Amino acid sequence: MAPTTPVTAATSAVEKDNKRITRGWTFYDWANSVYPLVITSSVFPIYWGTQAVDAQGKDIVNFLGYTLPGSSLLTYAISFAFLLIAIVSPFLTSLADYSGRKKLFLQVFCYLGATACAGLFFFTKGTLVPSTFVFIAATVGFSGSIVFYNSYLPEISSEEKFDSLSARGFSMGYIGSVILLVLCLVLIEGHEHFGLEKAFATRLSFLLTGIWWAGFAQIPFATLPADPGRPAGSTNDSSWVLNGFRELGKVWAELEHQPNLKRFLLAYFTYNMGVQTVMYVATIFGDKVLNLETQALIITILLLQIVGILGAYLFAKLSERIGNTRALSWAVFIWMLICVAGYFVQKGWSFFALAAVIGLTMGAVQSLSRSTYSKIMPENSPNNAAYFSFFDVVEKLGIVIGTLSFGVIAQITGSMRNSILSLIVFFILGLGFLLTLRGKKLRDTTGADASTVPGPPPASPVTSTPATAK
Repeated sequence: MAPTTPVTAATSAVEKDNKRITRGWTFYDWANSVYPLVITSSVFPIYWGTQAVDAQGKDIVNFLGYTLPGSSLLTYAISFAFLLIAIVSPFLTSLADYSGRKKLFLQVFCYLGATACAGLFFFTKGTLVPSTFVFIAATVGFSGSIVFYNSYLPEISSEEKFDSLSARGFSMGYIGSVILLVLCLVLIEGHEHFGLEKAFATRLSFLLTGIWWAGFAQIPFATLPADPGRPAGSTNDSSWVLNGFRELGKVWAELEHQPNLKRFLLAYFTYNMGVQTVMYVATIFGDKVLNLETQALIITILLLQIVGILGAYLFAKLSERIGNTRALSWAVFIWMLICVAGYFVQKGWSFFALAAVIGLTMGAVQSLSRSTYSKIMPENSPNNAAYFSFFDVVEKLGIVIGTLSFGVIAQITGSMRNSILSLIVFFILGLGFLLTLRGKKLRDTTGADASTVPGPPPASPVTSTPATAK
C-alpha cells in the first residue's frame, strides 16, 4: 500500500470567526432552506396530493407496475433518495478531505439539487414517474450539499461560538425560505391576476425555488475558503481516489477510541429519525388525515418557520446555561409528547398549538445537534468532511428507516395516526442514549488528533480544556 500523503490541517490556514466568512457561510442556509420549506414541507406535497391520484381522485397510483397509495409513494421516494446519499456521501466526503475539493463537491450537489428542483416545473399527472425521479435527484442534491456545508463549521468558528453560529445559520434559512414562500403564495393564490392557471403558477414556484437556491449560493461560494484540507502534493497524486477510501478507513479506526462520539451518533440516529420523519410527512398528514384546506396548511408552515427561529436561539441560550446534552434531552422529551398529541390532534386550535410546539423544537434539535457534534469531534481535524460524512450518514439512514416505517405502517394499518404514534419509540431510545452522556466530557481526550490513528491513551495530560456535558 502506498504511504499516505501528509495532511495539513485546514484550520491553520483559515481565520476563525472571520465575520465575512461566517456571514457568507450562513447564506448557504438562506439559499438552500427554500428546498425543505417549499418542496419538502409546503407547496410540493400539496401539489403532489393533487397529481398522485387515480382517475377518481383517490390516493392511489400506479408506479412502475405497482399499485400503492400516492402518499406512501412520496415517503418511499424520500427513503430511496436518502439511502442513495447515505451510500455515496462517505466516499465523496473522504475524497473531498484528501483531495481538497470540499467546495467543489458543495457546488456540484448544490447545482444538482437546484437544477432538479427547477425541473419539477414539468411535473403533471402524465409525468408522475419521471417527476418522482427528478424529486429524488433534488433531494440527493440538497442532502449531499449539507454534508460539505456542515463540515465548514469547526473550520471557520471557534468552539465557544459553535452553538450561536449554528443557530444563526438555521435562522437565516428560516427567514430566507419564508420570504420565498410568501412570494410563491402571492403567485399561486393570485394566479388569476397574473393570467396564469393555478397548477402552472404552482409549478412556476418550483422553478423559482431552484433559481433562488443556485443564485444565493453564489455568496458562500465567493466567501468560503478555497480547498480546505488540501494535502501537500495531492494535485499530482494519481492515486487520490484510493487515498480517499484510506482516509475514510482512518476515521473509522479513530471512532474506536472515541466512545462519546459513538454514543452521540447513536442517540442522534434514533431521535433524529423521528424528527426528520415528522418534518417530511407533516404536510401530507394535514392534507390527507385532517383534510385541512391549503390556506390553513400554509399558515401552519409559516408558523413553524417563525417559531423555529425563536426555538433555535432559545435552546442555544439554554445549552449555555445547562449544557448541550441536557438541552437536547429536554427537546427530545418534548418530541415524545408531540407524538402522543399527534395521534389525537384534530382540526382547530389543537393543531395550531401542536404546530407551534413542533416549530419551537424543530430548529433547536437540528441546530444543537450540529454544534454538539462539532464539539465532540477531534479538535483541528484535517478530516472534518469525513467526520461530518458519518454525521450525515447517520442522519440519512435514520430518515430512510423513519420514512419507510411511517409509509409501511400507514399502508398496512390504513391510518397515518398509527405511524405518528409509533415514532415515539425512536425518541425514547434517543433520550436514553443522550442520558449516557450526562456528566461526561464531550470530547474524548484520547485520539484528539485526527490526523493519525490514535494508539494507547497519552501519558501526558491534555492541555486544552474539553467541552463538558451537563
